Amino acid sequence: MRKKARRFSYVFLGLFFLLAVAFAAVRPLRVPGVYSVIGAVLFISLVIAAWVLGARATRTGSESEQKLAWAGGFLIVPFALIALYWVGLGPPWAATPPENVMRYFVLLASSIAVTLGFLMLKESLSEAGERTFSTVGSAAAILAGCAYLVWMCFMIGDFVGQVRDGHAPPAIVGLNDVLDVLLDVACLLTYLATAAFAASLGRSGWFGRYATRAYVVLSLFASLCLVLRGISFPDPTSLSTPWYTQPGFIAGIPAIPFIMPYLLGVLLLRRAGDRSGAS
Repeated sequence: MRKKARRFSYVFLGLFFLLAVAFAAVRPLRVPGVYSVIGAVLFISLVIAAWVLGARATRTGSESEQKLAWAGGFLIVPFALIALYWVGLGPPWAATPPENVMRYFVLLASSIAVTLGFLMLKESLSEAGERTFSTVGSAAAILAGCAYLVWMCFMIGDFVGQVRDGHAPPAIVGLNDVLDVLLDVACLLTYLATAAFAASLGRSGWFGRYATRAYVVLSLFASLCLVLRGISFPDPTSLSTPWYTQPGFIAGIPAIPFIMPYLLGVLLLRRAGDRSGAS
């Protein structure tokens, strides 16, 4: 019974980010009382599935198992928060300024959680004897976290100003080009950190050959799409084709780089649960 529950939890968590994105995209769901209930159900479902899969190792496992479980737990935080708060939120241009203040607080918390998750993973990989790619990944993750931190703070200030004064602060508007570069750097470094940690997991024997290649190739492909798009984040209303058909635009959406770390987190929770069950 426990094996079946863990198998179901693994599949559910593996697909959960799609569920979170789908519910976030449907703007008509943003009805007071409705979106909060849906968000609570999604969030509780994720927490239960994560606990069944391996998060319980944070309490009952050995120190190495706890590190794995904590790393996995931190890496799935972004989509836990998105599921809880973003039901019916839609894209930034469809949301109200108060909703966008909340949006960027969620992204800020998510970027901090992903950085912590990668650093916890680096400790586990170092103990397993893999220090080269994990060191590169942790350095990229720290730099990405710093870039996200600065960018998110400016965006929060932007929408706080809109709530208070009815318009964005002129000082922040004048920094739009700089902020576009900062966001690109944050996204690019997150993709590179994911690729480095996937290579490290493969080198340590925790990932199979094909899984390692898939993570590395997808992360580098997203990086390439971002680089080819250019340093300025395009205005979605001025694009010649819908934004969701342009890989470069999608790769630069702040939450998109968290998808691959989220999936890594699910795998780490499964490994923590496997090791905890074996012991």
